[in-house]
Formats: sequence, C-alpha cells, structure tokens
Amino acid sequence: MTAERESMEFDVVIVGGGPSGLAAACRLMQLDADLSVVVLEKGSEIGAHILSGNVFEPTGLNELFPDWQDKGAPVTTTVKGDHVYFLTSESKSIRVPALFVPRPMHNKGNYIISLGGLCQWLGEQAEAMGVNVFPGFAASEVLYDDEGRVIGVATSDMGVAKDGQQKASYQPGYELLGKYTIFAEGCHGNLGQQLMERFDLRQNADPQHYGIGLKEIWEIDADKHDAGLVVHTAGWPLDNHTEGGGFLYHAANNLVFLGLIIALNYLNPHLSAFEEFQRWKQHPKMRQYLEGGKRIAYGARAVNKGGLQSLPKLAFPGGMLVGCDAGFLNGVKIKGAHTAIKTGMLAAESVQRALSSGDAGQSELEDYEENVKASWVHKELHSGRNFGPGLAKFGTFLGAAFTFIDQNIFFGKLPFTWHNKMPDHEMLTRASDAAVIEYPKPDGVISFDLNSSLFLSSTNHEEDQPVHLTLKDDSVPVAYNLPMFDEPAQRYCPAGVYEIVEESGQKVFRINAANCVHCKTCDIKDPTQNIVWTVPEGGGGPNYTGM
Repeated sequence: MTAERESMEFDVVIVGGGPSGLAAACRLMQLDADLSVVVLEKGSEIGAHILSGNVFEPTGLNELFPDWQDKGAPVTTTVKGDHVYFLTSESKSIRVPALFVPRPMHNKGNYIISLGGLCQWLGEQAEAMGVNVFPGFAASEVLYDDEGRVIGVATSDMGVAKDGQQKASYQPGYELLGKYTIFAEGCHGNLGQQLMERFDLRQNADPQHYGIGLKEIWEIDADKHDAGLVVHTAGWPLDNHTEGGGFLYHAANNLVFLGLIIALNYLNPHLSAFEEFQRWKQHPKMRQYLEGGKRIAYGARAVNKGGLQSLPKLAFPGGMLVGCDAGFLNGVKIKGAHTAIKTGMLAAESVQRALSSGDAGQSELEDYEENVKASWVHKELHSGRNFGPGLAKFGTFLGAAFTFIDQNIFFGKLPFTWHNKMPDHEMLTRASDAAVIEYPKPDGVISFDLNSSLFLSSTNHEEDQPVHLTLKDDSVPVAYNLPMFDEPAQRYCPAGVYEIVEESGQKVFRINAANCVHCKTCDIKDPTQNIVWTVPEGGGGPNYTGM
C-alpha cells in the first residue's frame, strides 16, 4: 500500500539549486519579499552536484547583486593572463599568439572561482531573504492539473528497496505545488527533457549538442603556482575529427582546476573520455605544473554546446526552463554561469509581473522568452551561433581558423547561420571500422585509475534502492551495442557505471548504479537511446567540495 503524499503550496517552485535556480529565487525576493518560494536541490547540500571549470564572467552577478563584493561573494581571484596552446603531439605544442585567439576567449575582467562555492553563497543569500531551500530533495515527477498545465513537482520516495518493497525507513515523497514552476536542473535535466517532449518545445530547434567535461583539483607547489593564470589547449590527445580541449586554471591557495572537455559527437566508439583526460595530463605543458603536487578532487558533468540554434521554446503552461536546463551555455566563451544567472533573473521577473497582476498561474509567460531575446544573453549567443556548427563542419583545426575569422574580423555578424541537425548519439562509426585506442597504464603520479578517481568524488548512494539507470530494452546492450559499437557505455561513462562481464559463459551488461556521478552522458550518447537516467533518492550522487 502506498502512503498518500503530503503537499506543500508555494507561489513559486524552483527545481535545481544551481546558479540559475538560486538567481531566480533571489530575484523573486528582491522584487516581492512576501512571495513564498522554494528551491529543491537533489544534492546532499547546495553545491554538492555543481561542477564547472570555472572562469567566471560577473555580468549576471553584477546585475543580481551589485554589491556582491561587499557581501563576501567567493569571487576573488582575478584572471591575470590567458595562455592558449595547440598541442601538436604528446610532447610538443605551439603557443597561439593572443592576436589569433578568438575575441570571446579573452578573459580580462573575469575570475577563477569554484562555481560550487558561489552557489553555496547564493543559497545563503536566498535563505537570508526568506527562500525555503531544501537540499536532499530530488524532484522526480512533474505534476499537472486536469488541463495539462504544470502545477509543481513531486519528490522521490525514500526508503524503497531494490525490489520495490517499502523498507522500515520508508517515507513517501512530497508534492511541491506552485502557481509557477521554474526548471533549473542544469544540463540535460531529466524533467526538462520530459517537458520538452510533452509540450513539443524543440519543434523549431536543432538537436541539443553536448560535451563531457572531466575535472580535477590539484594542490601544487607554490613555486609553480601563478594565481590568475588561465591555460587552454586544443589538439592532442584528440584527433582533428574530435572536438574538445583542455583547461588549467590557477585558483587561489596554490590550487589548480584542470580538465578536458570532449564533444559527444565523437566518432570512434573505442574512445574513453576518462583515459583521454589522464593522458592529456602527461603532456609536458600540463605535467610541469602537476609534478610534486597532490590531486584532491575528481568529477565529471555533461555540458551543453548547441548554442542559439538548439534552444527550445522556453515557456509552457505553468512554467519555464532556465540556464543549462534550456541550453544557454556560450560555447565560444566556454561559459554558462553568467547566462544561467541572467536567465534565472529574467524568469523571476516574468513570474513576479504575472503574480503581481493577479495571475494565479493560469498563463503561459511568453514575455519571458521575449525578454531573453531582447537581452545581452541572446546577443551573445547570436554572435557565437556558428561556432559549434563550424567545428562540426570543418574539424578542429580549420574550425578554429573559421572561428577566428568569424569572431575577430566579422565580430559574429557574418550573414548566415549554420545548423547541425545530426544528434550526438547518431555519430558513432562501427567498432570494426574504427581504430582501437591503446591507453597507457596510469603511473599513480600524474595519471590515475578510475576507482581511485571516483573515490575523490565522494559519490554515495543508498545501495538498497531501485536502480535509477534503466533500460528500455534489456537485450540491446549485448545483442546490438556490443557487436556494433563494442558497447561504448563501458568507455563514455566517466565513473565505471557500465561494464560487460561474463556470467555462466554469457556476456552480461552490468550497471553499477552506485558509481553514478550524475553526469548524464549515458542518457545523451547511448547510440540507441536505450538508457534512461532518472533521479535516485535525494542526497545521493557525488558530494563535490569546491568544484
């Protein structure tokens, strides 16, 4: 027997405690302190599931809190310089002259931050303003009224065993009801994907395109540390047909944030994102900083890269999509936190206008989309609209040359807009037609194995709960993906969730759901779209600190 869920009513329900959701909450309270607002965050605390590079552009924060410095925002390490290298081989590189670096990639006036730390601070500001912030609550279901309008969300039940039976600790989920619901789940949010399908929000949009970003934090020798230095790389270890690049940011306190982003439209099913990242660190340009240092954190997260052409319709009856749930990352800048904050603010302003006019949540807030199109967010994305399609069309080297022409000579105003209509999951070639990649064993000094890396993510799930990674057809991984693509889930997952094992002489597809870092790559890259990512119990997943 299923216990009846309790319900709580608010003016506004916000799903996701990232920069867009928290900005929306803060902006609502700035506009009307009497509103009842709740923010649901599936991580154990605000910031626990936040992972980003992060070189932070303060444009959105300047508008949300003009006095953020006086308020003690953890935004203190100013970028002092940009170094961009093209890695021509495993040991050689060319420094790209500043003149030839695309204009949006220059970071003067930006900061090196922990985005998780900034979200924690934004959460504190929201709570001080009267927002109800509920970490550890995973929104698992969108709620609709009889007319099909969104009226809130329900959180997942707690204390359910793997077999579906209620344990002694069972607690039914809650219904969070709002006049309007703002979805701010981050990249490839599972409820956002459902909403796009239900309301056909992608009808006039290109497919969304993605990358997988892997990140580590290292504490390095003080004499090798240069606070404020930003290093970006292109080229090796990725080939010219595989988009992506590396970053190494010198943060405060002798820390460096480093990582590799690989576009998920890659072709070779033998590619392992984790292994590519580990060997990238062995390049002399990276290794010079890391030798003698200590690795202290690891994690991974998918990122949007479709840009303007991939944005869905943003508003629907009862709610709207903001931040990376919609896909507002600016690919040519490699930044999305500033656009997330701004779109969260614009959604809040639209909701407050409706509520203050006596609207009880009956409208589809089309003015939100109109105001996004009139904002600097749209101007930015329009200027960089050909970046992603250009790389897909020309490859890394010629694509970079096109980006320079587009951004530095024509300032993003070329009289055409390119499109990329091929979804990332359809790009893999047959395993038999692709070169097998031999990856070196980790040395335990610069490169590491997956298990020790996963340990540093502090990932934890209640073991006895329903598996949150499900298959539409259990037979597909072994019957189709294995012979066709050597089952690429074994390699595109950066947490060792999926593996092919032999049991009683038979190949079996095993899902180690407890390892999941909630990156969403499997839901994106699986070639048959057979894997469905759903939320586990609230509080499960990685517990990032400072990412």
